[in-house]
Amino acid sequence: MKGQVITETVSSKEDGVRLDRWIKRRLPITQGQIEKLLRTGQIRVEGGRAKANTRLEAGMMVRLPPVSEGHAVHKSGTSSRDSRALDFLKPLILYQDDDLIALNKPAGIAVQGGSKQGPRHIDGMLDVLGDGEYRPRLVHRLDKETSGVLVIARHPAAAARLGELFRSRELTKIYWAVTVGVPHPHAGQLRSWMRKGEGSEGVERMRLGVHGDKVSKHAVTDYITVSTAGQKAAWVALRPQTGRTHQLRFHMHELGTSILGDDKYCTVREVPQGVGNGLHLHARALIIPRRSGRAIHIEAPLSGTMRETFSKFGFLESEAGRTADELFV
Repeated sequence: MKGQVITETVSSKEDGVRLDRWIKRRLPITQGQIEKLLRTGQIRVEGGRAKANTRLEAGMMVRLPPVSEGHAVHKSGTSSRDSRALDFLKPLILYQDDDLIALNKPAGIAVQGGSKQGPRHIDGMLDVLGDGEYRPRLVHRLDKETSGVLVIARHPAAAARLGELFRSRELTKIYWAVTVGVPHPHAGQLRSWMRKGEGSEGVERMRLGVHGDKVSKHAVTDYITVSTAGQKAAWVALRPQTGRTHQLRFHMHELGTSILGDDKYCTVREVPQGVGNGLHLHARALIIPRRSGRAIHIEAPLSGTMRETFSKFGFLESEAGRTADELFV
């Protein structure tokens, strides 16, 4: 309550969250003010002093000092903008439970805002999927022109768990791509060191890095050619073992068979005619392990240009097997 010391118990949904982030959900104060309150011992965890980056555990008691405006709570709005956001997002939901929501993101809409992304993006609409207590949070990214499975955490503990899984190799990601030309060999594993660079007109693109270089990151991708359209195009299933920026686009380009429609990593091959515009890369599936019980399998159906191109080339989804990861077993 206003003007009173508050002691609050950390819920199971906030297990693993940083202390400063936990505080900001309750008090209308800045990071600098949080640091000062921690230094002076006005904010305490389990009766003792703590740091901003302390990871909380469910059941811990946190002491909060009096503030002028009480608790800050996210509230669902009822504006026409919220209504439009909900109308847009609801048909995209592939799966949801108490911890996460999975969307089938369309190509052409950014996951987050930015100077070149425009005002409309997925992150800017997530309030309408909240429960009034926690705002849903992104735990990974897809390029603007990539379609497919996008996972949203429903509360802080889920965000921490999912974020950990995406950083590790425990979570399986399967992508489908249409390439210009046919990869040779038809299947294999691509390994390289990657670093950020710039292409023409200052456009950011990845370049080959060097082992031991502080800014280079190691990237590993498994790939299998599922079907071909003569020698002009191929349907390729991709399983990234790491999660580097533009990893799949870069690796396909290095193999000599760029992803169809990629304007950053362009091929020197003749591009098939009569296909739709846009990047032909689709996040087909995620397999998310659980601490107990069976893993969660989420698959996103093809849509838009990818579906049209599959039809044109005669690619049949059944060729990939009954489950998204069957090709890689």
